[in-house]
Amino acid sequence: MRYLLLVSHGTFAPGLHSVVKMLMGDRDDVLSVSLEDGMGADVYAQNVKDTLANVAATDEVVVLADIIGGSPLTCALNVLSEKGLLGSTIAFTGMNLPMAMAAVMELQTTDMASLQASLGEEARAGIMEYVIETSADDDEDDI
Repeated sequence: MRYLLLVSHGTFAPGLHSVVKMLMGDRDDVLSVSLEDGMGADVYAQNVKDTLANVAATDEVVVLADIIGGSPLTCALNVLSEKGLLGSTIAFTGMNLPMAMAAVMELQTTDMASLQASLGEEARAGIMEYVIETSADDDEDDI
């Protein structure tokens, strides 16, 4: 089986997980864990271990994290390494809702290399400026 693991500082990962559930349904292959304010690294590591308890050595894991080099990601990768899963794990930072949704849609149907390419593309495409068009009447108010 393949799992999507969302990790972050604060409540970002569980919040994103909640939105994914709302839009795509509750799934057993989507997991989340966060390093909360004031939580020690040892407590967070145990939470990651508990979250990954049902993940077997033959499974694959896609990790989406908030920032590169942050404790949530590095600790999650350490736990995955301890479980012998690092070789069957791909990880991305800068997670956002379009990335998470793409991962969920392709999690069980796409091979890891294709999923990896797809998530990279989705990450780049998901960040853009939304240009707000104003009418001529709005501009006259500024004069």
